[in-house]
Amino acid sequence: MKKIIFFHLLNDFSGSPKVLSQVIDAVSKKGYDAELFLGGKGSSGFLSSVPCIQRRYFYKRFDNKFLTLISYTISQITLFLKLLKYRKSSAIFYVNTLLPFGAALAGKLLGVKVFYHIHETSIRPKPLKAFLRWVVEKCSSGNIFVSRFLAREEGFHHVRSEVVYNSIPRDMSRIATRHVYQHLPHGTFCVLMICSLKAYKGVNEFVRLARLLSSDSSFKFNLILGATEAEASEFFSGTQMPDNINLVFSCADVTPYYQQASILLNLSKAPECVETFGLTILEGLSFGVPCIVPPAGGPIELVSDDCEGYLMDSGRVEDIAAKLEFLKENSDVCYRLSAAAKVKSLSFSSEKFESGVLGVFDGI
Repeated sequence: MKKIIFFHLLNDFSGSPKVLSQVIDAVSKKGYDAELFLGGKGSSGFLSSVPCIQRRYFYKRFDNKFLTLISYTISQITLFLKLLKYRKSSAIFYVNTLLPFGAALAGKLLGVKVFYHIHETSIRPKPLKAFLRWVVEKCSSGNIFVSRFLAREEGFHHVRSEVVYNSIPRDMSRIATRHVYQHLPHGTFCVLMICSLKAYKGVNEFVRLARLLSSDSSFKFNLILGATEAEASEFFSGTQMPDNINLVFSCADVTPYYQQASILLNLSKAPECVETFGLTILEGLSFGVPCIVPPAGGPIELVSDDCEGYLMDSGRVEDIAAKLEFLKENSDVCYRLSAAAKVKSLSFSSEKFESGVLGVFDGI
């Protein structure tokens, strides 16, 4: 029986741990022996209940970036030392994101095959990113990229690579298949965005949109954040929140919000943050929700302008507000976009995702 040991730095409700949870579920169903090394203690997220043995290693985030970098370095040294016991193991090391470099270095030293699942391109500071790429170049036996954009942007000439598009979980897919999109659920035009609590994710632009449209009571804005209420209070301190915006924190099940959404926004701000895929976009498309997304990176592999939604830079807040008003008043356009969104989502099935991931291990 093949043994696959997975490595991830921080468990939360963002895209990379969600995708990893699907990978672990797929290999477990295939009969592989799975094990997960996870940084930090007690954090809740999509990896909290995956079907495998979980082992923890030290990691802690701080408000101070320098302290976080020191903590991160110590965490990877700790992880490296923990893995020396696998010296005679025939296991495969599966490194999720570029960050758990301690696992890759240990795998190289021990002669264990190392595979990377690469999700990101925006890593700061630049010397750290250069070092992490060097580790991949020296240690990886194969890389999985989440989009063609990312494979082009972050490809490695001497490492075998595959593009395996993300998919949504099977349980969510079954619900999405049955869902019937509504232009004005409960009589309101509901604008949804799901993201981490970072300025480069466009959360301030989302608040500006809500404020611009606050005079129209038929608009409702749901902002689901991968953060605690205390973190959000600190982030938005001094910001006057309009009455039409609803903040949701650390939400494990976002399905009900897709079911009541009229439109989904992704307002990530390039070049600070270029979306490499956009899992929430795919989830929205699966529910037939039209999307407004950045005109760069992975999102353009999911959304074509005026087909499944619109490609609009997040800096064009007034233009996006005008587009939202147009869509609210034109249900026929929304239903056309919704139908195309449903069709597009079928190209990103869980069967294709699982087949692509498992295919990487064939012959090993």
